[in-house]
Amino acid sequence: MNDLPDEFELIRRLAATQRGVHEDVVLGIGDDGAVLEPVRGAQLVAVCDTLVAGRHFPEDTDAFAIGWKALAVNLSDLAAMGATPQWALLALTLPERDAVWVERFGSGFATLAKMSGVALVGGDTTRGPLTITVTALGAVAPAAALRRDGAQVGDRVCVAGVFGEAALGLLAVQAQRRDDPAFAHCIARLDRPEPQLALGQALVGIASACIDVSDGLVADLGHVAAASGVGIRLDLDAVPHPPFDLGKALDLNARAVIDLALGGGDDYLLAFTMAADRLPELRERVAALGLELHAIGVVVPGAGVSVVTREGGDHVPARVGFNHFGNDDGE
Repeated sequence: MNDLPDEFELIRRLAATQRGVHEDVVLGIGDDGAVLEPVRGAQLVAVCDTLVAGRHFPEDTDAFAIGWKALAVNLSDLAAMGATPQWALLALTLPERDAVWVERFGSGFATLAKMSGVALVGGDTTRGPLTITVTALGAVAPAAALRRDGAQVGDRVCVAGVFGEAALGLLAVQAQRRDDPAFAHCIARLDRPEPQLALGQALVGIASACIDVSDGLVADLGHVAAASGVGIRLDLDAVPHPPFDLGKALDLNARAVIDLALGGGDDYLLAFTMAADRLPELRERVAALGLELHAIGVVVPGAGVSVVTREGGDHVPARVGFNHFGNDDGE
């Protein structure tokens, strides 16, 4: 292990991973605070997420992936608001001073930051159980931010990604299959989620409501239903899920794989509602991003989220979603 001299050197090492010039950063890392130049005429969107070792990522996760994910989960929230990311602040709690780990972590954070146009402008470091808190800031045109409370009865519920892959990747890691090529894609979805920033921006002016799915599809759509004062009915057959063969390799039957898509969590994909007559327009926009639009349900009168089978019966997922202060079933 290579010790760092002090927390200030640690901050300098993290800052050194930030390459490139950001003209909107008047004063960055190194002072008591950052001075930033907001986009003229835009509104500021602020989000914050905390990751705890053993809770939000496996203990054996590579530091590069932890750095990437710490920023990614925040960018996914900005995507759900339709915002363009600009700046981030990082609070890092480390159990020990390890220069190699910090450099790997910083590299992962910086790689995604560069891809997303984000500048790290400040933060804090301290000693304790491995915990990472990131605050991210982005810009959106006035009154254009996507919200959770706009879903209308008759709207279609849509996604543009496969749900349950990260949850399957976690099961593979827990089964000591991290190095199994069959699970490489799912484990990458767990370790290095890719925020749907371009999709979120494409939804501005089209989506009536939007949410970042991190705690499970059913659970998070439940927040949209509650905020909008409506119910949501999902078509079980329409929800994109991992291949059943991958599930079989972990002794999961088809229902268990589908339930991972409905409630596994860690997807960091967008779910949104929109008027049915705008589906063709959005389908073209989504295709231009290299994604496929899936209409998976409809907004209905009532409350909560139901999942309906092809035969018209109700499907009750084994797990609805993740709740930090609930029981292990996410209830």
